[in-house]
Amino acid sequence: MAGRTIPIHSASVVHAPTAVISEGIAFTTLPPLSLYIHLPWCVRKCPYCDFNSHEARGDLPFDAYVDALIADVEAALPMIWGRPVVSVFFGGGTPSLFPAAAIGRLLDALRARLKILPGSEVTLEANPGAVDEAKFADLAAAGINRVSIGVQSFDDAMLARLGRIHAGDDATRAVDAALRHFASVNVDLMHALPQQTPQQAMADVQRAVALGVPHISAYQLTLEPNTAFAACPPEHLPDADTAADIAEAVESTLATAGLEHYETSAHARAGERCRHNLNYWTFGDYLGIGAGAHGKLSLPDRIVRQSRLKHPKAYLERAAAGESTLEASTDVSPADLPFEFAMNAMRLTEGFAPSLYAQHTGRPVGELIAGLTRARDQGLVDVTAHHVGPTPLGQRHLNALLETLLPDLSASSA
Repeated sequence: MAGRTIPIHSASVVHAPTAVISEGIAFTTLPPLSLYIHLPWCVRKCPYCDFNSHEARGDLPFDAYVDALIADVEAALPMIWGRPVVSVFFGGGTPSLFPAAAIGRLLDALRARLKILPGSEVTLEANPGAVDEAKFADLAAAGINRVSIGVQSFDDAMLARLGRIHAGDDATRAVDAALRHFASVNVDLMHALPQQTPQQAMADVQRAVALGVPHISAYQLTLEPNTAFAACPPEHLPDADTAADIAEAVESTLATAGLEHYETSAHARAGERCRHNLNYWTFGDYLGIGAGAHGKLSLPDRIVRQSRLKHPKAYLERAAAGESTLEASTDVSPADLPFEFAMNAMRLTEGFAPSLYAQHTGRPVGELIAGLTRARDQGLVDVTAHHVGPTPLGQRHLNALLETLLPDLSASSA
């Protein structure tokens, strides 16, 4: 894959066959497996960010961290041995702070240890303030074939209110450069920003579309706990009605431009859906390595959720000592599977085949259908023998839909 730019298409993925019956779970196949790699440092912590990110101070231990990641994946090999990896995603933090040589060394080590499928989607998150044309060229040569750029807005005033380190022109240059080196590029945009009007939000979307971006993730600004914005909210946030108007304007603008709204926040041209995120939303498996990374793995007898140590220093020290970097590893109860599956799959605007539930949870699909009765009666979901999905009302009020499902799905599997 190194040195090539590979177009990303929503092709089918390979399942690793098995047939195991365990207490409450009976798998006929294991779901696709993805790899998530967390690179935790950034130039400056954004006031709205609740991710495990840490401001860079002094020289960063890039080589030592790559060594730790390699040790981390080696320790996890018994849990995923022989399973094909369908996608790789470098998240953060700001992964584009890492030298391309370090990314390349890590990808080479991963290919030597894992069965990464040819043509797999390999995404790296980048910020306009931490990348340039030469860096993109080097990342493409190292094996990255998709980048996700955290633009958030092209408006300088909006960027200042969000605490971003780049300007609108920086974002434009970064997107232009990325499109020259990668066939698949995503741009993150935020809306319902302080003092933002629907027209200003649409202008951001129109700028990204005019640049030729094939995938846009459009998020509403939310005040997450334990963030600077939660402690000291910005002034003049749009009220709920204005925020809804802005969201509708953004979605309409993207649809008119030919980008399909395929997930709550994701819009893509044909063949440009994000394979890695689709695996999350369809309850696929993912190994998470790196400080604070989370993972979900289907084993022969159970489904496990894992988390790594959050602080980079502790993570590095444990890995260097040859010790486990796990902070927690918890079995998912069969009773929790219906809601966990629905919490992800209901993000897909076109819905999913009910058979996917049985394939990816090892549970009978009837319990899922039974648990959707109240949501269906309230007009939040469509349910047939061949399709389950949120209605337009359910898409607009996804949190309310999930709150409706929680007691019903838990009861249906008891």
